Amino acid sequence: MQATAPNYLNPGIPPDLPRRVMEVVEATPDSLKGYGKLVARPEECDIEIVRWPAQGWRPVDSDSGDEGGTTEGVFEGSWVGDILYGRNAAVGGHYILGYGEEPSIASESAQNDPIRILLWHANYHPDGGQLFFPLDKRPFVVPLALPGDDLRPEDFVCFRFDGSQGLYIHPAIWHEGVFPLSGRQRFFDKQGAVHARVSVDFAREFGVLLEVPLT
Repeated sequence: MQATAPNYLNPGIPPDLPRRVMEVVEATPDSLKGYGKLVARPEECDIEIVRWPAQGWRPVDSDSGDEGGTTEGVFEGSWVGDILYGRNAAVGGHYILGYGEEPSIASESAQNDPIRILLWHANYHPDGGQLFFPLDKRPFVVPLALPGDDLRPEDFVCFRFDGSQGLYIHPAIWHEGVFPLSGRQRFFDKQGAVHARVSVDFAREFGVLLEVPLT
């Protein structure tokens, strides 16, 4: 398969795709097992860094291959009408994360708060874990799926956070970002500096959008 980077600001989503509604669960230490953990103090959260894989039968030296370190900055999610934008200062990213309405009719001039999020894409980072800690203490949601390239849309679960704690996800956990329920919300972000990204395009690969109900 030829790897190409998604066009995050012009995804060109086909119209009128069916939707796969995600289960929404409260984020707790138990519900997050396998995905990551709740974080009360971001300065105490260590970021896992994965050693660079060997290219053949000779192993990577045990004192090398995991020295790239981390990068950090502010991740911002902003609803502009029906469109949810994301900016990640840690890696210089700017994205359309999702939509509050059918993408073909979504408008930046819409006035109502969203009642759903429609997702077209997700990714994971094989090189390291990632921390999101809310700077604005408001509820937010994060869709996640366990590792594996042979995932299906039904593998995703959406976790709801009350805004008092952050989220740390392990390396290779599928995600897309942290989503405000309305308006603009900022998060401290810390992640592996290599920032390798493996993507899934739900719209083209599976012919569906993932839906997160917000009400």
